[in-house]
Amino acid sequence: MSSSEARVIKIADAHAHAGERVTIQGWLYNLRKSGKIVFPVVRDGSGMMQCVAVKANVAEPVFEALKALTQESSLTITGTVRAEARAQGGFELDVEDVHVVQRVPEEHPYPITPKDHGVDFLMDHRHLWLRSRRQHAAIRIRHEVVKGIRDYFDSHGFTLVDTPIFTPAACEGTSTLFEVDYFEDEKVYLTQSGQLYNEANAMAFGKVYCFGPTFRAEKSKTRRHLTEFWMVEPEMAYADLEEVKRVAEDLVVSLVARVLENRQEELKVLERDIRKLEAIKAPFPRMSYDDAVKVLEGKGSEIKWGGDFGNTDETLLTEGSDQPIMVDRYPTEIKAFYFQPDEHRPEVALGVDVIAPEGYGEIIGGGQRIHDLALLEKRLDEHKLPREAFEWYLDVRRFGSVPHGGFGMGVERFVAWMCGVEHLRETIPYPRMLYRTRP
Repeated sequence: MSSSEARVIKIADAHAHAGERVTIQGWLYNLRKSGKIVFPVVRDGSGMMQCVAVKANVAEPVFEALKALTQESSLTITGTVRAEARAQGGFELDVEDVHVVQRVPEEHPYPITPKDHGVDFLMDHRHLWLRSRRQHAAIRIRHEVVKGIRDYFDSHGFTLVDTPIFTPAACEGTSTLFEVDYFEDEKVYLTQSGQLYNEANAMAFGKVYCFGPTFRAEKSKTRRHLTEFWMVEPEMAYADLEEVKRVAEDLVVSLVARVLENRQEELKVLERDIRKLEAIKAPFPRMSYDDAVKVLEGKGSEIKWGGDFGNTDETLLTEGSDQPIMVDRYPTEIKAFYFQPDEHRPEVALGVDVIAPEGYGEIIGGGQRIHDLALLEKRLDEHKLPREAFEWYLDVRRFGSVPHGGFGMGVERFVAWMCGVEHLRETIPYPRMLYRTRP
């Protein structure tokens, strides 16, 4: 059988082909030479496999081609899969033939080497850095989280209803809007959230979610901020704050369990302490904003009632806890215009934040929305928002308004927590930050 007739397989599936003659297609990750034996380690996106080429067992051009390979050269290798307990993945490939698709020239070598590189250098080469084991593992976990999100909502009666990227008005405040020139001198903005449209969608479908990129023109350089990030936002008709909290908690528990079940290898590569993830169980501790302020004051924070929590405050709140904490009923004045005030204490809003442990901060924010037309009109005026841009949104209260609620969860913050990485830039393929728009 020639090389072309050997079955092409993915490295991840090698266990199902022990003893068979196969071809793998990939890139050279590493090369070891030991006299008359060479050990090319090949990656193909699904995994890595060590190959073994013995000079006496292969044609001389094959052996010489393997010896001359450079890092990240592309190639296909044909050989027999053999079980080897000491090898990564438990299998090796005894080489018979090789076809070098493109050899990286020695005079222009692959720029990312085993030596230490600065973060700026790695970010400048993000398109190549994604090939490294840690970055690859983080993106695979992101994939698992994204799939888990869709599966969770799809299996719990939610309908995916996409919302626009171009919007006529703000959702989360006018100070963080990216303005875009539209046709005929019209101004539109990159969406901060799909929530307002999702509220209208919920009145049509009952339970909905949108999932896509969102944009915040926030001039922040912290490890927790990106200017472009992905967010999932469920919205539910006839839902109150308690239902919002229940769904948020259930989603988090489901996703953590899924990552633990399906991404053990990636978590090992990232050296994640999985005991901390295994501890994530419902119910999460719950506290009011009032009690949270008291806890923070007791820990030396300068927070005063009425102020929003900073990164340090969120870290202090979860200190000593191995679970996320749910904090509800924040002051109305620091929440967006659409939050429903507590009817017994209108100075607080029926909102909730889910704060992850280990210093990862808020991963979910949401709550109950205003369903009364007059109150929503009053809040728009108080926030000095242009009435004409929200007429369609007010229609949701004019025609069959009901209590409703939902939340938003940023994918990158959640993935950073799962991976145990410090900065969000490693949880999205091509991060956009205050001073970075390339590659």
